[in-house]
Amino acid sequence: MKNSFKIVVVFILSIMLINCKKEEKSPSYNKGDLTIFTDESFQSVTEALADGYMINYPETRIKVATKKEDLGLLDLLNGKAKVIVMSRNLTTEEVKTYEERTDLKFLPSKFAADAVVFVVPKNSPKESISMEEINEGMLSENKNFIFDGTNSSNLNFVAEKLKKQPKDLKFSIIPGNKKIIEELGQYPDKIGVVGLNTFSRPYDKASEKLREMVKVLPVVQKGKQYAPDFEGLRSMEYPFTRVLYFLANEGNFNIANGFMRFSCTHLGQKIVQKEGLQPYNVYRREVQMR
Repeated sequence: MKNSFKIVVVFILSIMLINCKKEEKSPSYNKGDLTIFTDESFQSVTEALADGYMINYPETRIKVATKKEDLGLLDLLNGKAKVIVMSRNLTTEEVKTYEERTDLKFLPSKFAADAVVFVVPKNSPKESISMEEINEGMLSENKNFIFDGTNSSNLNFVAEKLKKQPKDLKFSIIPGNKKIIEELGQYPDKIGVVGLNTFSRPYDKASEKLREMVKVLPVVQKGKQYAPDFEGLRSMEYPFTRVLYFLANEGNFNIANGFMRFSCTHLGQKIVQKEGLQPYNVYRREVQMR
């Protein structure tokens, strides 16, 4: 009888131990590890959101790794990434592949309006650039536009706006958005093409230093100038305004989905605003006094 009792007790304890282990290992939005792949152009805002999430959930550890936009998408489709940052629109075939491989609906989590901007050295006489100049220049063997590389978000987005394939465009390369700005003075006849988030943080000394080195050119479309400022991004009238969004390969509400939801909350959107970008989900609140 005693032996039977001991067996029952051992069995119950074993079940409890297994359940505890399962509970410890079960994924959650408020603890665990996550790596986010982002193009260098939006690294700053992604890191700021990751820092905000880890402050709110101290048991989470989020690493932001830079990878060219198209390569990050391939990793997501191949199950090597849980969440990536995108700016270009996916093709119909890419959406189909995403839904087939992840068994999820394509529901991009939009969180910010950023922009591709055209810059020249501070002492350049050039004051603006037209859509016609951009279109013609991107097909010229002179390669007057400098991008941060192939497969990058900046090149992809410009190609999309011009209704061209990236492989059909002509351009020069200096690896890295910051390096383009830092080295542009050596090429006075060239035009740098960088992501706004590279130097958009209004009170950041490194961003301020980069801003002092170049002049951002307004884009002329149909006779009107548009600047990549808050108004140009908010109205999306600036022709190269782009919406940043997260795309995940996670079916449950674990850390990847928790992070994406946080980024779209009021707190996450305030972080986006502090980065000098246009929040996607925060609207001006009007309070009426009676």
